[in-house]
Amino acid sequence: MAEEVSLLASPSESSTSLLSEISNASTRAFVLAFTVGSCGAFAFGCIIGYSAPTQSSIMKDLNLSIADAILFCPFCSQYSLFGSILTVGLILGALICGKLTDFVGRVYTIWITNILFVIGWFAIAFAKAVWLLDLGRLLQGISIGISAYLGPVYITEIAPRKLRGVACSMSQLFTGVGTSVVYVLGTVVAWRKLAILGSIPSLMILPLLFFIPESPRWLAKVGRDKEVEQILLRLRGANSDVSDEAGEILAYTEHVKQQGDNRGFLKLFQRKYAFSLTIGVVLIALPQLGGLSGYSFYTDSIFISTGVSSDVGFISTSIVQMLAGILGTVLVDVSGRRSLLLVSQAGMFLGCLATAISFFLKENHCWETGTPILALISVTLYFGSYGLGMGSIPSIIASEIYPVDVKGAAGTMCGLVSSISSWLVAYSFSFLFQWSTTGNL
Repeated sequence: MAEEVSLLASPSESSTSLLSEISNASTRAFVLAFTVGSCGAFAFGCIIGYSAPTQSSIMKDLNLSIADAILFCPFCSQYSLFGSILTVGLILGALICGKLTDFVGRVYTIWITNILFVIGWFAIAFAKAVWLLDLGRLLQGISIGISAYLGPVYITEIAPRKLRGVACSMSQLFTGVGTSVVYVLGTVVAWRKLAILGSIPSLMILPLLFFIPESPRWLAKVGRDKEVEQILLRLRGANSDVSDEAGEILAYTEHVKQQGDNRGFLKLFQRKYAFSLTIGVVLIALPQLGGLSGYSFYTDSIFISTGVSSDVGFISTSIVQMLAGILGTVLVDVSGRRSLLLVSQAGMFLGCLATAISFFLKENHCWETGTPILALISVTLYFGSYGLGMGSIPSIIASEIYPVDVKGAAGTMCGLVSSISSWLVAYSFSFLFQWSTTGNL
């Protein structure tokens, strides 16, 4: 159908074009809604980046262990549990995101996720015991698991057709910016205060939720057809002709309802979808299995072990990651997905290899003066390469290769695979790091 909505459509315009279009096109309602989506992605990035610059201080203040080389259990590896429990929440959030957003609506689900964000941040900020620290991180993971699906869907459902693709592609950029900001602030702000600062984006979103409109597609889905055109007039302007768009939404919704049980989850596993399912799942899992969670959650350990100043390392990494994200958003329109994906993956591989070499040189006391420089370059290369393409392109491709009747099920499957892969790497990284720093990377 012409009006199908992908979870992450491909960008069709540059980021500069997006800003000019938003300023000209739409109403205050759409600008507020886009702001909410952007702040949500920024909050996402803040949470992802929080554990890296705060690792040493949290372990010292709460007397946490990072891993035990013999006993592979949560009680012997308290910081490993804290670092990885976020991904457990991601799995839980991925399981309920579709049903929740369909049942209570897009805006009410945004309320839920941001309230959980705030509760999670304050639980971490005021934690005196390990269980409260872990509970806060778990709640944040559940919220991310939901909002990772909800954010792009809500933006595509309210945006004008010509803005949908590039508006969604900006989500990854705002996520990268959030991670970079936390990396920088983590060098100068204590971990409890940093958690308080991390709650600010979600606190800013909450009052805006009183003014943003519900998705017209969700209204049509739950049978509130008369409100569809009213909401579109708010989004497009009171003098806009929205009759065609409203008719297309209602027609598409009716088509979806007629699919009935044929749109079930099991349909995804039919032979005709085997190739596309494999491609989507592999692309989504590849960066996670390539060590992304380990690098993201334990960057401080990598820097300290190779003799890199944490402050210099986090500031350098944040700058490179943010610039690479901006460059990737622009280049994806010019170079295409495949070439940018290959360059990005090659850069991540070289970053891993160079990090492993730096640990090898450090352990064997070779080139001791140059090892920290090599380690810093390798980590920034890894994160920069990820921001360039692997951060957003796999999700874009996965959303494009599935037909409409299995798109939702495929999105859930990809989300689960990504979350489970992330958890495996995040939890095992510190154990492998103690066993063999060079072999782990």
